[in-house]
Amino acid sequence: MLIWRKHVLAAAAFLALASPLAAPAQADAAPLEHVLMQMDTAAASFRSLEASFVWDRYEKVVNDTDTQKGRIFYRRQGAEIQMAADITDAAGKSSKTVLFSEGKIQMFEPITDQVTVYNAGKNRSEIESFLVLGFGGRGHDLLKSYDLKYLGGEKIDGVDTARLDLVPKSVKLRDTFSHILLWIDPARGISLQQQLFEPYGNYRLAHYTEIKLNQKLPDNAFKLKTGPKTRIVSPQG
Repeated sequence: MLIWRKHVLAAAAFLALASPLAAPAQADAAPLEHVLMQMDTAAASFRSLEASFVWDRYEKVVNDTDTQKGRIFYRRQGAEIQMAADITDAAGKSSKTVLFSEGKIQMFEPITDQVTVYNAGKNRSEIESFLVLGFGGRGHDLLKSYDLKYLGGEKIDGVDTARLDLVPKSVKLRDTFSHILLWIDPARGISLQQQLFEPYGNYRLAHYTEIKLNQKLPDNAFKLKTGPKTRIVSPQG
C-alpha cells in the first residue's frame, strides 16, 4: 500500500510537486493574512483557468533536469475543482494527458494506448490539496494542511507576486514533499509559479504563462482521446 500511495501522490505532483519550518513570525502575519484574504475573494468567483506550462524536474543524484511543456486546465464542478493537463513532445504532439476528476487520476499515454487509473480513495483530500494549490482554492484553507510563511514579494513575468512557503503538517506528506513554494498573483488569486521540494534534494518547478481566467474552455479539455483498443489498468500495489 505504501508503494501504491507514493505512486498516487507522484501522479498528483506530476501536475501540477525536511522537517517543518517554524510558524510565521509576527512581522509576517499581516502581509500573509492579506494574501490569504485576496485568495479567498478570488476563489469565490473562480470558474475556470487555462494556461501554458513548463515543468522542470531536477534529479540531484544525476544532476539532470527533465523538462515538459503543455497546456493545463482547471474548472469548478459543484464543490469540486477538476484538472486536466496535456503534455506535448518536441514536435508539439500530445505525449501524455493527465486528468483528475471525481477522486480519480487518469494518465493516458498515446504511444502505448494505455490509461492508468489511480483511485485516490481515502487519500483524496491529500491529492486535491496538491492539485489545486493556487488555482481556485481558498487561501485560508491552506492553513488546514500546511504551516505557512510569507517570504516577501518577487516579480514573475513582470507581475508582482507574493512568495509563500508551505510545509505539510502531515508527516506522511512531508515524506513526499518537504516544503512547497508558491508565487501568488494576489490581484487574481492564482499561482504563477510553484516549486515542490522532495527529500534528498530533488525538486519540481512549474511555471505558468498565457493564463486565461474564467473564460470558456475547449470542449474536449476534460476528455481523454482514447479509442476502442485503449487498455485501462489500475495499479493497486
